[in-house]
Amino acid sequence: MKRRDFFKSAAFAGVASVFSSKVFGTSNAMSVSSTPDMVAIMGGEPEEMLLRAFKELGGISSYVSKGDKVVIKPNIGWDRKPELAANTNPLLVGALVKLCKSAGASEIIVFDHTCHDWQKSYTNSGIEKAVIAAGGKMVPGNDESYYREINLPQGVNLKKTKIHKSILDCDVWFNLPILKHHGGAKNSISLKNLMGIVWERGYFHSHNLHQCIADAATFHKKPALNIVDAYRIMKSNGPQGKSESDVVMLKSLIVSADYVAADTAAMKLFSQVEPTELKDVKYIALAEKLKVGTQNLEKLNVKRIKM
Repeated sequence: MKRRDFFKSAAFAGVASVFSSKVFGTSNAMSVSSTPDMVAIMGGEPEEMLLRAFKELGGISSYVSKGDKVVIKPNIGWDRKPELAANTNPLLVGALVKLCKSAGASEIIVFDHTCHDWQKSYTNSGIEKAVIAAGGKMVPGNDESYYREINLPQGVNLKKTKIHKSILDCDVWFNLPILKHHGGAKNSISLKNLMGIVWERGYFHSHNLHQCIADAATFHKKPALNIVDAYRIMKSNGPQGKSESDVVMLKSLIVSADYVAADTAAMKLFSQVEPTELKDVKYIALAEKLKVGTQNLEKLNVKRIKM
Protein backbone atom coordinates (compact mmCIF):
# COMPACT_ATOMS: atom_id res chain seq x y z
CA MET A 1 0.00 0.00 0.00
CA LYS A 2 1.29 3.47 -0.90
CA ARG A 3 2.06 5.76 2.00
CA ARG A 4 -0.65 8.22 0.96
CA ASP A 5 -3.25 5.46 0.62
CA PHE A 6 -2.24 4.09 4.02
CA PHE A 7 -2.70 7.52 5.58
CA LYS A 8 -6.13 7.87 4.01
CA SER A 9 -7.18 4.44 5.28
CA ALA A 10 -5.91 5.22 8.77
CA ALA A 11 -7.77 8.51 8.79
CA PHE A 12 -10.99 6.81 7.68
CA ALA A 13 -10.64 4.24 10.47
CA GLY A 14 -10.07 6.99 13.02
CA VAL A 15 -13.13 8.90 11.91
CA ALA A 16 -15.21 5.72 11.97
CA SER A 17 -14.47 5.47 15.68
CA VAL A 18 -15.81 9.00 16.11
CA PHE A 19 -19.11 8.00 14.57
CA SER A 20 -19.44 5.09 16.99
CA SER A 21 -18.71 7.30 20.02
CA LYS A 22 -20.70 10.09 21.64
CA VAL A 23 -18.63 12.86 20.14
CA PHE A 24 -21.49 14.09 17.94
CA GLY A 25 -23.88 14.21 20.86
CA THR A 26 -26.67 11.87 21.92
CA SER A 27 -30.42 11.78 21.52
CA ASN A 28 -32.39 11.86 24.77
CA ALA A 29 -35.38 9.60 25.33
CA MET A 30 -37.90 12.39 24.78
CA SER A 31 -36.59 13.20 21.28
CA VAL A 32 -35.85 9.76 19.83
CA SER A 33 -38.94 9.80 17.59
CA SER A 34 -38.65 13.46 16.53
CA THR A 35 -36.89 14.86 13.49
CA PRO A 36 -33.14 15.05 14.23
CA ASP A 37 -31.41 18.38 14.74
CA MET A 38 -28.44 16.90 12.91
CA VAL A 39 -27.69 13.91 10.74
CA ALA A 40 -24.08 12.66 10.52
CA ILE A 41 -23.49 9.96 7.92
CA MET A 42 -20.37 8.03 6.98
CA GLY A 43 -19.39 5.37 4.48
CA GLY A 44 -21.52 6.10 1.42
CA GLU A 45 -21.31 7.84 -1.91
CA PRO A 46 -22.42 11.51 -2.06
CA GLU A 47 -25.88 10.96 -3.53
CA GLU A 48 -26.82 8.00 -1.33
CA MET A 49 -25.70 9.84 1.82
CA LEU A 50 -27.76 12.88 0.80
CA LEU A 51 -30.84 10.76 0.14
CA ARG A 52 -30.45 9.03 3.50
CA ALA A 53 -30.06 12.36 5.30
CA PHE A 54 -33.28 13.71 3.80
CA LYS A 55 -35.08 10.47 4.65
CA GLU A 56 -34.14 11.01 8.29
CA LEU A 57 -35.20 14.67 8.08
CA GLY A 58 -38.66 13.99 6.67
CA GLY A 59 -37.92 14.16 2.95
CA ILE A 60 -37.16 16.98 0.54
CA SER A 61 -40.83 18.03 0.58
CA SER A 62 -40.33 19.17 4.17
CA TYR A 63 -38.13 21.93 2.77
CA VAL A 64 -39.14 22.51 -0.86
CA SER A 65 -42.71 22.97 -2.08
CA LYS A 66 -44.06 22.80 -5.61
CA GLY A 67 -43.34 26.04 -7.45
CA ASP A 68 -40.58 27.19 -5.09
CA LYS A 69 -37.60 29.12 -6.34
CA VAL A 70 -34.58 27.39 -4.80
CA VAL A 71 -30.96 28.49 -4.45
CA ILE A 72 -28.07 26.13 -3.73
CA LYS A 73 -24.82 27.75 -2.57
CA PRO A 74 -21.84 25.37 -2.83
CA ASN A 75 -18.20 26.35 -2.55
CA ILE A 76 -17.08 26.90 -6.18
CA GLY A 77 -14.39 29.43 -5.33
CA TRP A 78 -11.47 27.81 -7.09
CA ASP A 79 -10.38 26.67 -10.55
CA ARG A 80 -9.62 23.17 -9.30
CA LYS A 81 -10.65 19.67 -10.30
CA PRO A 82 -12.90 17.75 -7.86
CA GLU A 83 -10.09 15.46 -6.69
CA LEU A 84 -8.35 18.39 -4.96
CA ALA A 85 -11.34 19.04 -2.63
CA ALA A 86 -11.13 22.81 -2.99
CA ASN A 87 -14.79 22.98 -4.02
CA THR A 88 -17.95 21.11 -3.05
CA ASN A 89 -18.25 17.66 -4.62
CA PRO A 90 -20.14 18.05 -7.94
CA LEU A 91 -21.95 14.74 -7.42
CA LEU A 92 -23.43 16.10 -4.18
CA VAL A 93 -24.48 19.37 -5.81
CA GLY A 94 -26.10 17.57 -8.73
CA ALA A 95 -27.92 15.20 -6.36
CA LEU A 96 -29.41 18.12 -4.42
CA VAL A 97 -30.56 19.79 -7.64
CA LYS A 98 -32.30 16.55 -8.65
CA LEU A 99 -33.99 16.28 -5.26
CA CYS A 100 -35.30 19.86 -5.44
CA LYS A 101 -36.51 19.20 -8.98
CA SER A 102 -38.36 16.11 -7.76
CA ALA A 103 -40.14 18.23 -5.16
CA GLY A 104 -41.51 20.49 -7.90
CA ALA A 105 -39.17 23.47 -7.63
CA SER A 106 -39.89 25.92 -10.45
CA GLU A 107 -36.30 27.15 -10.59
CA ILE A 108 -33.03 25.96 -9.06
CA ILE A 109 -30.16 28.44 -9.12
CA VAL A 110 -26.57 27.62 -8.18
CA PHE A 111 -23.86 30.27 -7.76
CA ASP A 112 -20.79 31.41 -5.84
CA HIS A 113 -18.78 34.61 -5.57
CA THR A 114 -15.58 32.95 -6.67
CA CYS A 115 -11.96 33.82 -5.96
CA HIS A 116 -10.63 32.48 -9.26
CA ASP A 117 -12.22 33.28 -12.64
CA TRP A 118 -15.85 32.32 -12.19
CA GLN A 119 -16.29 30.63 -15.56
CA LYS A 120 -13.20 28.46 -15.12
CA SER A 121 -14.18 27.64 -11.53
CA TYR A 122 -17.72 26.67 -12.55
CA THR A 123 -16.43 24.49 -15.39
CA ASN A 124 -13.32 22.84 -13.95
CA SER A 125 -14.92 22.09 -10.58
CA GLY A 126 -17.38 19.86 -12.45
CA ILE A 127 -20.26 21.66 -10.75
CA GLU A 128 -21.66 23.46 -13.79
CA LYS A 129 -21.94 20.21 -15.75
CA ALA A 130 -23.60 18.40 -12.81
CA VAL A 131 -26.08 21.23 -12.20
CA ILE A 132 -27.17 21.57 -15.82
CA ALA A 133 -27.50 17.79 -16.22
CA ALA A 134 -29.77 17.71 -13.16
CA GLY A 135 -32.01 20.53 -14.40
CA GLY A 136 -30.57 23.50 -12.52
CA LYS A 137 -29.16 26.84 -13.67
CA MET A 138 -25.80 28.47 -12.97
CA VAL A 139 -25.67 32.24 -12.51
CA PRO A 140 -22.62 34.48 -11.99
CA GLY A 141 -21.62 35.79 -8.59
CA ASN A 142 -18.77 38.11 -9.60
CA ASP A 143 -20.76 41.14 -10.79
CA GLU A 144 -21.88 43.76 -8.27
CA SER A 145 -25.11 44.29 -10.19
CA TYR A 146 -26.26 40.93 -8.83
CA TYR A 147 -26.16 42.22 -5.23
CA ARG A 148 -28.45 44.34 -3.06
CA GLU A 149 -27.59 45.97 0.24
CA ILE A 150 -29.20 44.75 3.45
CA ASN A 151 -28.77 45.74 7.09
CA LEU A 152 -27.30 43.48 9.77
CA PRO A 153 -28.52 45.12 13.01
CA GLN A 154 -27.03 42.35 15.17
CA GLY A 155 -23.61 42.57 13.52
CA VAL A 156 -20.61 43.78 15.51
CA ASN A 157 -18.18 44.85 12.76
CA LEU A 158 -20.42 44.22 9.77
CA LYS A 159 -23.54 46.37 10.10
CA LYS A 160 -24.62 46.07 6.47
CA THR A 161 -23.57 44.10 3.43
CA LYS A 162 -24.57 43.34 -0.15
CA ILE A 163 -26.19 39.92 -0.62
CA HIS A 164 -26.64 38.14 -3.95
CA LYS A 165 -30.16 38.85 -5.19
CA SER A 166 -30.89 35.19 -5.93
CA ILE A 167 -30.72 34.53 -2.16
CA LEU A 168 -32.86 37.57 -1.36
CA ASP A 169 -35.51 36.62 -3.91
CA CYS A 170 -35.73 32.84 -3.46
CA ASP A 171 -38.25 30.86 -1.42
CA VAL A 172 -35.65 28.54 0.11
CA TRP A 173 -31.89 28.10 -0.05
CA PHE A 174 -29.37 25.45 0.93
CA ASN A 175 -25.81 26.08 2.15
CA LEU A 176 -23.53 23.40 0.68
CA PRO A 177 -19.92 23.90 1.85
CA ILE A 178 -16.99 21.53 1.71
CA LEU A 179 -14.98 20.86 4.88
CA LYS A 180 -11.41 22.02 4.38
CA HIS A 181 -8.38 23.73 5.84
CA HIS A 182 -8.12 27.51 5.38
CA GLY A 183 -5.00 29.58 5.96
CA GLY A 184 -6.77 32.67 7.30
CA ALA A 185 -9.86 31.27 9.01
CA LYS A 186 -8.21 27.95 10.02
CA ASN A 187 -11.14 26.00 8.54
CA SER A 188 -13.77 26.69 5.93
CA ILE A 189 -17.18 25.18 6.61
CA SER A 190 -20.82 26.43 6.74
CA LEU A 191 -20.26 29.86 8.24
CA LYS A 192 -17.21 30.62 6.11
CA ASN A 193 -19.20 29.64 2.99
CA LEU A 194 -21.31 32.77 3.55
CA MET A 195 -18.47 34.82 2.10
CA GLY A 196 -19.66 33.52 -1.25
CA ILE A 197 -23.08 35.19 -0.94
CA VAL A 198 -21.73 38.69 -0.21
CA TRP A 199 -20.04 41.24 -2.44
CA GLU A 200 -17.52 42.82 -0.04
CA ARG A 201 -15.10 39.91 0.49
CA GLY A 202 -12.19 42.33 0.89
CA TYR A 203 -13.90 44.12 3.79
CA PHE A 204 -14.05 40.86 5.73
CA HIS A 205 -10.30 40.35 5.50
CA SER A 206 -9.48 43.90 6.60
CA HIS A 207 -12.01 44.19 9.46
CA ASN A 208 -11.49 41.03 11.57
CA LEU A 209 -12.30 38.10 9.31
CA HIS A 210 -13.72 35.89 12.06
CA GLN A 211 -16.06 38.57 13.43
CA CYS A 212 -17.33 39.51 9.98
CA ILE A 213 -18.10 35.85 9.21
CA ALA A 214 -20.09 35.61 12.45
CA ASP A 215 -21.83 38.90 11.68
CA ALA A 216 -22.86 37.69 8.22
CA ALA A 217 -24.54 34.69 9.86
CA THR A 218 -27.00 37.03 11.59
CA PHE A 219 -28.58 37.64 8.16
CA HIS A 220 -32.27 36.96 8.78
CA LYS A 221 -32.80 34.60 5.84
CA LYS A 222 -31.15 31.42 7.06
CA PRO A 223 -30.56 28.39 4.83
CA ALA A 224 -33.05 25.57 5.21
CA LEU A 225 -30.07 23.29 5.84
CA ASN A 226 -26.31 23.38 5.99
CA ILE A 227 -25.09 20.29 4.15
CA VAL A 228 -21.38 19.81 4.86
CA ASP A 229 -19.55 17.83 2.20
CA ALA A 230 -16.87 15.72 3.89
CA TYR A 231 -16.59 13.06 1.20
CA ARG A 232 -13.09 14.32 0.44
CA ILE A 233 -11.58 16.92 2.75
CA MET A 234 -8.56 19.15 2.29
CA LYS A 235 -6.43 18.72 5.42
CA SER A 236 -3.69 21.22 4.50
CA ASN A 237 -2.70 24.06 2.17
CA GLY A 238 -6.23 25.41 2.03
CA PRO A 239 -8.24 27.01 0.68
CA GLN A 240 -6.89 26.01 -2.77
CA GLY A 241 -4.67 23.02 -2.02
CA LYS A 242 -1.52 22.11 -3.91
CA SER A 243 -1.91 18.44 -4.76
CA GLU A 244 -3.90 15.33 -3.93
CA SER A 245 -1.52 14.74 -1.00
CA ASP A 246 -3.52 17.49 0.77
CA VAL A 247 -6.70 15.42 0.46
CA VAL A 248 -8.14 12.68 2.67
CA MET A 249 -11.14 10.54 1.77
CA LEU A 250 -13.67 10.47 4.64
CA LYS A 251 -16.92 9.64 2.79
CA SER A 252 -18.95 11.64 5.30
CA LEU A 253 -21.81 14.12 5.34
CA ILE A 254 -23.08 16.37 8.13
CA VAL A 255 -26.50 18.04 7.84
CA SER A 256 -28.10 20.55 10.19
CA ALA A 257 -30.13 23.75 10.04
CA ASP A 258 -27.82 25.15 12.74
CA TYR A 259 -24.66 26.81 11.34
CA VAL A 260 -22.75 26.58 14.60
CA ALA A 261 -23.68 22.97 15.37
CA ALA A 262 -22.82 21.85 11.82
CA ASP A 263 -19.42 23.53 11.99
CA THR A 264 -18.72 22.21 15.49
CA ALA A 265 -19.43 18.64 14.37
CA ALA A 266 -17.39 19.15 11.20
CA MET A 267 -14.44 20.39 13.24
CA LYS A 268 -14.58 17.29 15.44
CA LEU A 269 -14.41 15.26 12.25
CA PHE A 270 -11.56 17.32 10.78
CA SER A 271 -9.49 17.13 13.96
CA GLN A 272 -9.38 13.33 13.69
CA VAL A 273 -7.30 13.83 10.53
CA GLU A 274 -5.44 17.06 11.29
CA PRO A 275 -5.46 17.97 15.01
CA THR A 276 -7.06 21.42 15.26
CA GLU A 277 -8.52 23.18 18.29
CA LEU A 278 -12.15 24.24 17.91
CA LYS A 279 -11.34 27.49 19.72
CA ASP A 280 -8.88 28.43 16.97
CA VAL A 281 -11.72 28.58 14.44
CA LYS A 282 -12.88 31.74 16.18
CA TYR A 283 -15.88 32.54 14.02
CA ILE A 284 -17.74 29.51 15.42
CA ALA A 285 -17.73 30.78 19.01
CA LEU A 286 -18.35 34.35 17.84
CA ALA A 287 -21.44 33.19 15.93
CA GLU A 288 -22.68 31.32 19.00
CA LYS A 289 -22.23 34.52 21.01
CA LEU A 290 -24.50 36.25 18.51
CA LYS A 291 -27.09 33.50 19.13
CA VAL A 292 -26.74 32.04 15.65
CA GLY A 293 -26.52 28.47 17.00
CA THR A 294 -24.97 26.17 19.59
CA GLN A 295 -21.67 24.34 20.02
CA ASN A 296 -23.22 22.07 22.64
CA LEU A 297 -23.98 18.98 20.57
CA GLU A 298 -25.08 17.08 23.67
CA LYS A 299 -28.21 19.23 23.72
CA LEU A 300 -29.18 18.15 20.23
CA ASN A 301 -30.97 15.14 18.80
CA VAL A 302 -28.20 13.76 16.55
CA LYS A 303 -28.70 10.82 14.23
CA ARG A 304 -25.41 9.05 13.46
CA ILE A 305 -25.41 6.59 10.57
CA LYS A 306 -22.74 4.29 9.16
CA MET A 307 -23.61 3.05 5.68
